[in-house]
Amino acid sequence: MATTRRSLPLLRTLIAGKTQTRTVTYMPRPGDGAPRPVTLIPGDGIGPLVTNAVEQVMEVMHAPVYFEKYDVHGDMKRVPQEVLDSIKKNKVCLKGGLRTPMGGGVSSLNMQLRKELDLYASLVNCCNLPGLPTRHENVDIVVIRENTEGEYSGLEHEVVPGVVESLKVITKFCSERIAKYAFEYAYLNNRKKVTAVHKANIMKLADGLFLESCREVATKYPSIKYNEIIVDNCCMQLVSKPEQFDVMVTPNLYGNLVANTAAGIAGGTGVMPGGNVGAEYAVFEQGASAGNVGKEKIVEQKTANPVALLLSSAMMLRHLQFPSFADQLESAVKRVISEGQYRTKDLGGQSSTQEVVDAVIAKLD
Repeated sequence: MATTRRSLPLLRTLIAGKTQTRTVTYMPRPGDGAPRPVTLIPGDGIGPLVTNAVEQVMEVMHAPVYFEKYDVHGDMKRVPQEVLDSIKKNKVCLKGGLRTPMGGGVSSLNMQLRKELDLYASLVNCCNLPGLPTRHENVDIVVIRENTEGEYSGLEHEVVPGVVESLKVITKFCSERIAKYAFEYAYLNNRKKVTAVHKANIMKLADGLFLESCREVATKYPSIKYNEIIVDNCCMQLVSKPEQFDVMVTPNLYGNLVANTAAGIAGGTGVMPGGNVGAEYAVFEQGASAGNVGKEKIVEQKTANPVALLLSSAMMLRHLQFPSFADQLESAVKRVISEGQYRTKDLGGQSSTQEVVDAVIAKLD
């Protein structure tokens, strides 16, 4: 009897602790649980492997989404119109990597998607995952990159044989809206600092305009600290003291370099989620572009890391206002990583893609 009395306080504590994990802050509107269509582009290389991983997990979770799948490959001249129509109808897309041919005048389908849908903001979340050893700790960086202009404007021509001119375009409009998105993201996510990355000491007009826009927007968010850093110094600081950064806002090319560097520091491109968003549409994919198509050997052995796209899918579920499903998926992935039994080769393990997927499914609450 005494033993029973002593155990009662412990039981109450456990019950209270379990109850406290519930949240009452989200109240859905009637009809919010209706299944939502999502356009799915498996893409090239490891794309079909990792998108299939997401499909399996979503099915087991009974997540309120269903996929409209389209066969798109990087060697196509254009994104098929039916694919664009599907994304415009559904507003949301999940995609694997699309291989971009080197040279030859073939334009990138990734760039076509961004421009056609005006996906002006790229977001990559680079953070340490519990249980995954990295050289630096306390890394939690969000890289927000302007996605539609800069060096990626695609304005190149041969002036005379042997001389090529490539134009970098920076506009006030695009610079202002990416700065507004970065500060709004920081404000809504309780972030404390926004750092603008630039090369205005050399490109005084182009990057100068970008900085001017960031400074103007910063004055409207007095609670958020704002600073600036030259891109070459930024890369050095990233690999030596990455914990100093919080939200980073960049022009197009710098953002690609910074995001991939930050991803490598925080655990590798295989675990970093991301997406591209505009005023109307959102496309979710592996956050860092390096390795999103993968090598042929990884495809043949079916050992691609599905973690990045699974976490990107959790971002997508939050975007669709299904927060409990997002939390469930993210928690399962992080538990698998933390326990360390099932990891692909890039994370120091020997597991196949399917073994990691099965482990994540087993951890779903």
